[in-house]
Parts: sequence; structure tokens; C-alpha cells
Amino acid sequence: MIVVTGATGGLGGATVEHLLQRVPAERIGVSVRDVGRARHLADRGVRVRQGSYEDPAALRESFEGAEQVLLVSGNDPTADIVGLHGNAIEAAAAAGVQRLIYTSQHAATPGNPYPPSQIHVATEAMLADSGIAWTSLRNAAYGPLDEVLGPWSRTGKIAQPADGPVPYTDRADVAEGTAVVLAAGHHHDGPVTLSASTAVTFDDLAETASRLIGRTVERVVVDDEQWIADQVASGMPPEVADFMLTWYQAARAGHFAAADPLLSELLGREPRNVAERLADGIAG
Repeated sequence: MIVVTGATGGLGGATVEHLLQRVPAERIGVSVRDVGRARHLADRGVRVRQGSYEDPAALRESFEGAEQVLLVSGNDPTADIVGLHGNAIEAAAAAGVQRLIYTSQHAATPGNPYPPSQIHVATEAMLADSGIAWTSLRNAAYGPLDEVLGPWSRTGKIAQPADGPVPYTDRADVAEGTAVVLAAGHHHDGPVTLSASTAVTFDDLAETASRLIGRTVERVVVDDEQWIADQVASGMPPEVADFMLTWYQAARAGHFAAADPLLSELLGREPRNVAERLADGIAG
């Protein structure tokens, strides 16, 4: 039995879809806040149980009989995420789970200025102390490219703070790779990185975008303070702008520069690159 938490979210849901292509539905369980939102999975034979990181007793029941559990990391900025992850780890131990697979973050190391990194550092430390076999999938940035590039297709400019190389990765590839780890027994102990094969900068992305659309996309480096002011002027809360800036600061310091071949090995092909993703966005 493989149990996936967060199975009605983006990454967890996509992982379940890929699992369904690899193992029988009766070997898959999901632990979700709202079982009604997972009805489409129950209809296909997946075991659906209610569970949330705030409710350890429900988690233990939702993990019952599981050999492996995928712990999808929390992302509520107002919550004690480390404490909630601790609840999940303790519930897994109580349920007799043999291996935990945790969705961590690329470069989850001390000294990374991007605040979620320290949540993952602390969670990985708890996993190491849990007595359960564990794998931490340090996923490279897999959000939509426009989230970090800004409205370049409209303005013709990538006007963002100074950056550094990042192996921007497609979420669909991360989900498929995660499903392979779960289904095929690729038991990598400890932290591993899932990323696209090549790290690129905004300069590289501007050059690629220019080639794709047939006109120049300019890379404009915006001063940090000016960028914060611009975001606040556009309606972003100051604390959110400050938080987002730390990601660019971490990138420019080289924290996200290392790409890893593991994802391509798991997929049996090259992960989608930024040129393919940008082209899809333009076509869409």
C-alpha cells in the first residue's frame, strides 16, 4: 500500500495519476482533508481516507497498512509547518509505515536565505531521527515560469531582480518522477534532488524567448528596493514582496545552481526544458 497525502493538490494529485498508470488502484491510498474532493479517485478504486497534519489520530488511520507514505510538504505561511510535519512523521511511525518519502526543496541547506529552506532542513532532521527509512525529494523550482519571469510576453522585458542559474523544472515531470520512486522501489536514502538537466539564468531565458517569438525580449535587472516598491505599488502586500525577494537573492547567491541527472534517470528521458515550456506558454 502506498499512501499519498495532499492528493487533491497540484503535485500530490498529479503523482496519484502517474501512480495509477503503474500500480493497481487497490494498492494506492490517499489522505485528504476533504474526502468529497477525492471522489474521482474513490470511483477508480483508490482508498480514500480523511486526514490532516493537524489531526494525528486521523492521520494514523489514513496511514493504516501503508508500506510507503508520500508526505507532501505544507505551505500555509501562517501555520507551524515544522510542527505539522512532525505530527505526520509521528503518525507514520505509530501506523508502522516502513518508508516516508517527503517533498522537500532544492538546496534545502543551512544558510539558504529563502525561508522555506529552513522548514525543509528542520523536517529532514526529524525524518533522520524518526527511526523510519526515508527519502527526501529536493524538488527544483517547478511553478509556472511566469511566476518568476513576470509579464514578459506582454512587456517584452524580463524586469526582475538580479538572479542566478536555476534548473527550472516542469511539475508534471516532478510528479512522474515521484511516482516512479514510489512504484518501482527506487529507495534512495536521505535527500536527493529532482531537477531539470540544465540550470539557466534570466539572460538565458530572455535569449530563448526572443528566439521563440521572433523579436527581442530584454533582460532588465531591477534594483531590489525598486522591485519591492514596484510590487507593493501593484497591490502586493509588503511582507509577500519581501518574502519573494529572498528567492531571487538565494538564486543569485548560487544556492539553486546545481542540476542533477536523477530525474532524467527516473523518467527514462530528458525532463522538459525551459524552451519547450516557454513555447507551450506562447502557443497557449
